Amino acid sequence: MRGAQSFRRMVLLDDRPPAWLAADSPSGDVVLASRARVARNLKGARFPHRADRRELLAIRDLILDGFQGSGLDVLRQITQVEWEYFVGARLCWLDFEFEAPGRALMLSPDRSLSLMVNEEDHIRAQGLTAGWSIGAADELAQSAIEHLGESVIYAEHPELGYLTASPSNVGKGQRLSAMFHLIGLGHQERLPRVLNALVQRGMITRGLFGEQTRAVGAFVQVSVTNGRRSEFVGACEYLIDAERQARAEVGSRVRGERLDATLGYVERSPIIPLAEAVRVLAYLRWAAVGELTAFTARDVDSWLSLLELSGGEDDDKSARLRADFLRARISGKVR
Repeated sequence: MRGAQSFRRMVLLDDRPPAWLAADSPSGDVVLASRARVARNLKGARFPHRADRRELLAIRDLILDGFQGSGLDVLRQITQVEWEYFVGARLCWLDFEFEAPGRALMLSPDRSLSLMVNEEDHIRAQGLTAGWSIGAADELAQSAIEHLGESVIYAEHPELGYLTASPSNVGKGQRLSAMFHLIGLGHQERLPRVLNALVQRGMITRGLFGEQTRAVGAFVQVSVTNGRRSEFVGACEYLIDAERQARAEVGSRVRGERLDATLGYVERSPIIPLAEAVRVLAYLRWAAVGELTAFTARDVDSWLSLLELSGGEDDDKSARLRADFLRARISGKVR
């Protein structure tokens, strides 16, 4: 590939965790991370789902050349283990098909920026920052798209705006999102009503791993498309306040009881399915925020990024690995 040799191949699970796990995390008791995604397509090229192999490879070449010398790491082929790590770390989408032609993932050295090539659109830039920090995340994504725009021409309609594979993204091609831990609202059984109110206001709610996943463990991704920033910011700040109030109303006694029950479940369970593992980490995170554990909420967030995701014929093995992983993390670390 022309220009590809200038990129440095990433070493899996090195000492560079994603930037959203930083200790400096505004409103980190409620918000795990903020994300801004910007999608673009190249003028005169077919969308990835319609393009043939030759076109996809040519598009990838143009995009990689556009970032030559930028210091980004690039991955064009990854293993199943790598894929699980990147999905868990929120650096790529659950349905990003790496084995398909012309795919690539680019990452900034601090893992605050990821770019997916030939996913649903030709390029998707994602800024991902710690806690409630949507402005910083948006600046990262927009800067990357502007940089690439110096060497390519984006597909754009004079009235509709930027063209995307999904009609819902046409316009600014932008999605703003934040990952919440709404366990207090969940415990009060108010979460479904709150999420329905968000949907009525044009927000989109998803689970921990994005589209087509549920809000297991009260981990909820709230997003809005095409830059309706003021509404999004208002909704997110409301959620932060409502969740803190709910936690205060539930009280520390209930939180301690849930922690004891969770520790007992982990100790006696030789296998733990993925959904149950997420619930375990949800209660551990709640306890950590209340300073009932020797580990922090940020520690729990990092464990979320390392969960085994495999299913199918590997499900039993993955469930055993999850159980071992959780026992190892909490051993001797509860006050």
